[in-house]
Amino acid sequence: MSHFNTLPTPPMTSEEETLTSLQSSNPSDSMSSSLSNLTIQPNPLSLEERIQLALSVSEECISEDGLRQLFTNKPTAPICYDGFEPSGRMHIAQGIQKSINVNKLTRSGCHFVFWVADWFAQLNNKMNGDLKKIQVVGNYFIEVWKACGMDMTHVEFKWASEEINKNPEKYWKLVMDIAGKNSLQRILRCCTIMGRKEGDELSAAQIMYPCMQCADVFYLKADICQLGMDQRKVNMLAREYCDSVKPKIKNKPVILSHHMMPGLKQGQEKMSKSNPESAIFMEDSENEVKTKIKKAFCPPNEVSGNPCLEYVKYLVFGKYGKMEIVVDGTVKCYEIYDILEEDYVKGVIHPGDLKTALAKSINEMLKPVREHFETNEDAKQLLSQVKKYRVTK
Repeated sequence: MSHFNTLPTPPMTSEEETLTSLQSSNPSDSMSSSLSNLTIQPNPLSLEERIQLALSVSEECISEDGLRQLFTNKPTAPICYDGFEPSGRMHIAQGIQKSINVNKLTRSGCHFVFWVADWFAQLNNKMNGDLKKIQVVGNYFIEVWKACGMDMTHVEFKWASEEINKNPEKYWKLVMDIAGKNSLQRILRCCTIMGRKEGDELSAAQIMYPCMQCADVFYLKADICQLGMDQRKVNMLAREYCDSVKPKIKNKPVILSHHMMPGLKQGQEKMSKSNPESAIFMEDSENEVKTKIKKAFCPPNEVSGNPCLEYVKYLVFGKYGKMEIVVDGTVKCYEIYDILEEDYVKGVIHPGDLKTALAKSINEMLKPVREHFETNEDAKQLLSQVKKYRVTK
């Protein structure tokens, strides 16, 4: 028998230490085991109320008839899915808006699956393709959602790298079949889902990305794709795939695409973490939030292209259903967004007063997140690691 010298174990990197410390308490472990039963639970809402609540998260629904049939006929809880690339600090569109939408869908009777797309982030060169860093960021995302008010009762997190390796034959056959049934041009049109522009030079790995994301829908048995409007092209690819297979897939995935929150600056259609001044992060300090909102674009009497009004509509009213603003020295409580918007257009509400109220509301939303990352040692360590990473596009 040959004898080999045993090499000393190299010291763990800071990323490996962080991941190791979190393994025993990874939320996905307990959630996955406890949520295997998708039996529909008693719901105080009527069927129509459940449907309308689900529709309320979307800027576009494809199709409402499909959603009605799903809620009416499926004997178990409908499965909603969203995939996210762990790629740096989380901003309020990813944090607050997502938690609002998830809570509405689980209240409507759905089971929500987050696809932690670590392999996808690696394909897309996030964190310079460093998978360990990407996984640290993934755990940080989960910690934020736990702290910001997302009801985890009917939520689970599945890591792409783990789940694909459980049944690689099934997954990669799906990916290859989708690739084989579509032209290269059709796939390239979907590459905007990665934050790339049509015509950008892409690596071969990035061209695989849309085929894999399309496969995710069927691999996870998702009934509803609940992603942003920026993911519409690949969600439509999934519906098209249903018609291309034999026999055809009768029950196509329903698409509930949510509104994309703009950046703080003029003309920024999408909030971006690559420009810290244009985004509010989930652990920003109270003063940082106030300063960023104070500098935000907020033209008087104008609704179109006004990010502050969009935050009021989708975040403040989405979470609280009302907003208090000081108008002419008196606190006025608005319980209907359209009335607030009318008063803003008329000049009854000054941009400065709107910003003051908006900053107060956002700080109220972020307070439990700040406290969690200040008092929980694992969360504090995660945030410290993530802040050291350079965000890559």
